[in-house]
Amino acid sequence: MNNDIVVAKRYAKALFEVAQEQNTVSQVEEELKVMVELIQGDRELDAFLNHPNVESDVKNDVLQKTLEGKMSAPVLNTLKLMVSRKRIGILPVLLHDFVDIANEKLGRANAVVHTPFALNPEQEKDLIDYFAKLTGKTIRLETVLDSSLIGGVTVQIGDRVYDGSLKGKLDRLQKSLKQAQSL
Repeated sequence: MNNDIVVAKRYAKALFEVAQEQNTVSQVEEELKVMVELIQGDRELDAFLNHPNVESDVKNDVLQKTLEGKMSAPVLNTLKLMVSRKRIGILPVLLHDFVDIANEKLGRANAVVHTPFALNPEQEKDLIDYFAKLTGKTIRLETVLDSSLIGGVTVQIGDRVYDGSLKGKLDRLQKSLKQAQSL
């Protein structure tokens, strides 16, 4: 296993434990998402934080002055530790691991729904209720508009995909017809 992956998992586990003790798991998760988006969306910030000729102390001072009062202490301290150890590049992996740990420990799952149209609140609630019953977990829904779908939805929870799209149904029908022809 890649050393960065192992380190990111350790950081995520430690950060989750602190967040859970402080009852701030959701806040920490959101702050990590913001930082990942910020660093990935700002080339100059990314270059600064990863520049080998800029001392870690300087980088950490900038983080402290910029983020103090805007980020929780556990997130800020984790970022500073990562900068000091030249591991800020694994922040997206840490976020992914943090979400996985939180989902497992808190009995929740992320469901990504692909649909050709916007869902109304009632449809979202129906999907949440259905998949909560199916998985036994609290479902957090994310909707992605997908114009390649004709109708229906696909739902991905973890590694599993539930295909209720018209395209999926037509593909399954075609496959079964081909199998019937070969008999």
